[in-house]
Amino acid sequence: MDDKYYLEFEKPIIELDRKIREMKELTPGNNDWLREEISNLEEKRDRLQSDVYSNLTRWQRVQLARHPMRPYTLDYISMIFTDFIELHGDRLFADDKALVGGFAKLDGIFLMVAGQQKGRDVKQRQYRNFGMCHPEGYRKALRLFKMAEKFEMPIVVFIDTPGAYPGIGAEERGQAEAIARNIREMAVLEVPVLIAIVGEGASGGALGIGVGDTILMMENAWYSVISPEGCAAILWKSVDDPKQAEANRIQAADSLKLTAEDLVKLGVIDGVIAEPLGGAHRDPAGAAALVKESLLQHLKQLMQRDKETLLLERLRKYRAMGVFTEP
Repeated sequence: MDDKYYLEFEKPIIELDRKIREMKELTPGNNDWLREEISNLEEKRDRLQSDVYSNLTRWQRVQLARHPMRPYTLDYISMIFTDFIELHGDRLFADDKALVGGFAKLDGIFLMVAGQQKGRDVKQRQYRNFGMCHPEGYRKALRLFKMAEKFEMPIVVFIDTPGAYPGIGAEERGQAEAIARNIREMAVLEVPVLIAIVGEGASGGALGIGVGDTILMMENAWYSVISPEGCAAILWKSVDDPKQAEANRIQAADSLKLTAEDLVKLGVIDGVIAEPLGGAHRDPAGAAALVKESLLQHLKQLMQRDKETLLLERLRKYRAMGVFTEP
């Protein structure tokens, strides 16, 4: 991986990775000493990675969720599913490129898959609107979900968005209504709905396609009503001191309890998908294999439920959220 893609807390790993890369390029095939040195450096690098990634703060996990080399929805679709046929348009206004979806197969199971898609470079990010859906994106998603219900196909949704697009045009075309309608309609879909939060899960932008029977979340993803930056800006306003601004973001991330570990304890999500050592961006294929394994496990369980049980359990799940008992 290019050095420019390392995050601040990953810097101790940079030098070891660089040395390993250089030695591999220079190592003759019969040089046992160099091969042993490379092996020793790799072991040292793996131990360091294990130490770093076992003690991440919430803010550091937010940074990992935004890593530019982290797999996106279309990456997971290409690595996990077969026979993907993308469907376009909301039949009302336009085809929102921030939302992708269509028919696919998962180990022989015919289903509908959808999710937000970000971009790798400037051109792609503009094309995908940074993974921020317009109302037509949410309406396209609902059209696909209703189609899946019609053909009695389970639904798999990947969430990875910094939020719904807040522009004037989106508001004029009914952004809030589109999200609210999706929440209502997804709550009563008569087919299994499996949600996987693979990166960022911000506010209504995520919830607009995020109502399901089982909510899974990758180890280094985040899911919250607001981003740490947005929370910090509201609570502490803007500050000129970069160090204070960073401290505010860290405090906001801690207060929001937005990591997978936090949300399992709070009962907001149902399970955590482990990531390869160093995060999904360091081993996309390994991450995809773990996601696939988890999807299959939970999807097979959901497909065993009849429609009545499915709806009852889904509604019970969301009604129980936020319930607490005072001592």
